[in-house]
Amino acid sequence: MMGPSHALSGAAVWLSGSWALQQFYGYEQSPLALAVGTAVCAGGALLPDLDLSGKVTRNQGGATVARTFGVFSLFVAEVVEKVSLGVYYATKLSRDPKRSNGHRTLTHTIPFTVLVGWGTTTLCARYGKWAVIGILFFMIGLALRGLFDEWAERAGWVIVTLVSAGAAFFTAANLPGDRGYPMIGLAVGVGSFVHILGDMITRAGVPILWPIPIKRRMWTPISLPDRIALRAGGRTEIVVVRTALTIVSVLAATGLAAPSVLDRFDLDI
Repeated sequence: MMGPSHALSGAAVWLSGSWALQQFYGYEQSPLALAVGTAVCAGGALLPDLDLSGKVTRNQGGATVARTFGVFSLFVAEVVEKVSLGVYYATKLSRDPKRSNGHRTLTHTIPFTVLVGWGTTTLCARYGKWAVIGILFFMIGLALRGLFDEWAERAGWVIVTLVSAGAAFFTAANLPGDRGYPMIGLAVGVGSFVHILGDMITRAGVPILWPIPIKRRMWTPISLPDRIALRAGGRTEIVVVRTALTIVSVLAATGLAAPSVLDRFDLDI
């Protein structure tokens, strides 16, 4: 799937999950916490594609996520790609093919989603405000790049960086730590997992079962059969999938906002 579809899927999952928690378990979130969780999950849904690097010195190429902060994020993507490729060759078995890059390897596995979710929560809990600001800055930037890709492309990475920094400082100053910090880690992990599921419905698939060996392969790609799998960037993804995800997001957001609106105007249904 393409970057905007991944980001939208993260937002849709977080909003619909939040609605379910509120509806059936009475777990309510403040508007700010809900907005932050949605943005972080959308950003997290782009995070695994940091394993697709581009031309760092020319600020070109790479995945959507790699271009978020210009040459800086492209450099990070270059490092992640090389580390992923190194892990691939360190763990590959006899039937795993040779590779020239690390795309759709390490960062497209369940251990990675668990690691980034746990790592985010640990950093926020241990280092407090400044860790939260850094993580929010990065994740909000990814969310902006994915959800508003045309605007981000026109505005450029400097504007995206400034907006992300402002939003991160504002959020860190107003988000309660007792419930806010763990939810940030959860949102990152959920977003990354949603990304993997999104790539599983494409023809290339992902090695979601790593490090479980299957028929002398450690990096077996799991995907839908070709006859029903999506073509990344195809009409079905852009029109059907994105429309469906948008509808889910709007309905979930409406359901979340409805109780407070009704209470404010003393309405009952």
